[in-house]
Amino acid sequence: MLHVLTLSSLFPDETRPNFGIFVERQTAGLAQRAGVDARVVAPVGLPVWPLRRSTRFAAMAALPSYETWRGLEVHRPRFTTVPGTGGRWHVRALVAALIPLMDRLHAERPFDVIDASFFFPDGPAAVALGRRYGVPVSIKARGADIHLWGRAPATAGQVLAAARGADGMLAVSGAMRGDMIALGMPGERIAVHHTGIDHDRFRPRARAAAKRAASVAGPLVVSLGALIPRKGHDIVLDAVARLPGVSVWIAGEGPERARLTERIAALGIGDRARLLGSVAHEAMPQLLAMADVMALASSSEGLANAWVEALACGTPIVITDAGGAGEVVTGPTSGRVVARDCAAFAAGIAAVLAEAPDPAAVRASVAGFSWETNAATLHAHLAGLVARRQASSG
Repeated sequence: MLHVLTLSSLFPDETRPNFGIFVERQTAGLAQRAGVDARVVAPVGLPVWPLRRSTRFAAMAALPSYETWRGLEVHRPRFTTVPGTGGRWHVRALVAALIPLMDRLHAERPFDVIDASFFFPDGPAAVALGRRYGVPVSIKARGADIHLWGRAPATAGQVLAAARGADGMLAVSGAMRGDMIALGMPGERIAVHHTGIDHDRFRPRARAAAKRAASVAGPLVVSLGALIPRKGHDIVLDAVARLPGVSVWIAGEGPERARLTERIAALGIGDRARLLGSVAHEAMPQLLAMADVMALASSSEGLANAWVEALACGTPIVITDAGGAGEVVTGPTSGRVVARDCAAFAAGIAAVLAEAPDPAAVRASVAGFSWETNAATLHAHLAGLVARRQASSG
């Protein structure tokens, strides 16, 4: 039996049901494999006391410290974050909060390996705890954990030290692996671990009928992601403004909502642009299958789940050359990889709409992505770390 302790500050809860849902799905797939016992520690970062009184943080503070979440055993310890410090003290606070819980869990049912599903602050904390319990550690890089925390002055050194102290690492794309090596991380310990997709849920549907039911006339572009500058939703809005008769729906929530609302008004596209707010993951297959194009103008990504989910729904994508874009857009049937400006996005969207590739062919481009493959690869990776540790200590 392989006993796995998954450590992830990126994990959904009742206040943020879509937050890190791909980590939940990955861990669930691992837990369902024969010979695996998996538990989850999903730390909740909360700011110093005066700021915890806000509605958002009060709800997070009220989360149960332990629960069964969609079939997984999940512990949710709290750790304190200090705004304005650039994350400098996150790891120290996280380790201090985790030790009492992890001591108890390890005493009750010793774990063989720690699987950190995000590089910061989870990675450095996992390395420290791995040394404490004498078990190997794996850290997965997903995107902002490398592109932001791995380059920020206050945290870059901690991220690099964790990489050098980890027994093994995973990257969501080959491009991400290259970015990690460029930061000085040991490439021989980094394996590519692609995301999965539920092909039963994410599949083509009757697009024309769905658009009629939603009162959408003409082509529909959907953009997914938090309303933050990095996602580039304003670029997609500007692009669609250049394409008469094309509508755009943006699914996500965040601090850019007011600015994007103003942008829609300034562009005069209020009759064909909608900000949907946060959309439940259960509703995402229908939304993606309804769209003629999924467009996302990210400045950085690892390998966005939204890309793969859209393609599985038979919807081609127009995206920037960010992260593993070239690993999913492998030909014109999948969509276009374009420059991060409105003219390039307008041209890319127009080209995809003109070609209107067959949804079945679009879907076939991501046939190799599955949660079964994802779980099997992760299982083999973690078991290999344990076996090497045992061999070296024997």
